[in-house]
Amino acid sequence: MKADLYNQQKEKVGEVELKETVFNEPRKLSIVHEYVRWLLARKRAGTASTKTRGEVRGGGRKPWRQKGTGRARHGSIRSPIWRGGGVVFGPKPRDYAFDLPKKVRRKALRIALSDRFREGRIYFLDKIELPRIKTKDAYEILKRFDALNTLIVIGDRNEVLIKSFRNIPKVDVLRWDEINAYEILKKKYIMITRDALDKIQERWG
Repeated sequence: MKADLYNQQKEKVGEVELKETVFNEPRKLSIVHEYVRWLLARKRAGTASTKTRGEVRGGGRKPWRQKGTGRARHGSIRSPIWRGGGVVFGPKPRDYAFDLPKKVRRKALRIALSDRFREGRIYFLDKIELPRIKTKDAYEILKRFDALNTLIVIGDRNEVLIKSFRNIPKVDVLRWDEINAYEILKKKYIMITRDALDKIQERWG
């Protein structure tokens, strides 16, 4: 498999060899769905909490005697059926995370990359360089590719790129080992630099 290689002026400067194991993975949405569930579950704080009838303040005294009043019998004003009472089966702090095999996580990433590639929404660039931190210069690169909802994948951390692109809505810059299926699916286009592509194919190919 081959794909066009561009410079940041959107001029074709060559071709890159792509591994089919990374960019031609059969589409299996159930795996991607399971991965996204796993990732979002891990991100949940799990701090929601309500008080049971044993934790709500007050209610130690029986509100009225058991018999003879004509009213229903009650043992506490903090019963769940009373206003201000405890909550039945309410949320308590918990961990929502569950296990997902590493093989499945990697397969989900390959499926997401392959899906974007088949749709023609991945651009391979020889490099992205900016002489200074300038959002306007970064925006011009995206405009040339008509890709304003983009994930930019770079080989090594580059503060100039990160700070230049971070003020542009719907654009993220991630190092090659920080990407995952969820980040890829969130964006309409993907830009991958040559050095990032080599590392991606070496790790996940």
